[in-house]
Amino acid sequence: MKGRKRYLTATMADGYVKTIGPTASPFTHYWRIVAELGGGRTEVFWGHTTSLKEATKKKTATADAARQRGWERYDFEVVELVESLDPPGRR
Repeated sequence: MKGRKRYLTATMADGYVKTIGPTASPFTHYWRIVAELGGGRTEVFWGHTTSLKEATKKKTATADAARQRGWERYDFEVVELVESLDPPGRR
């Protein structure tokens, strides 16, 4: 099945939906950091990985980044990607 194009969808706890694709990459998980910078400002960082282990390693790096950058607080979340062959809206 190498090279097969598919769509990957992540649905976060707050209802946010992110779709990646079409892609043949072996991504399995999506991670997101919502950082509160202070003064009502927020910044969002996100990415996708090929394993849950790889994604959860980012949590340690996030704690270091929060200290270095002076974030007031942050939320880190990892969800499994759901695969489909059709683009969103065509189901």
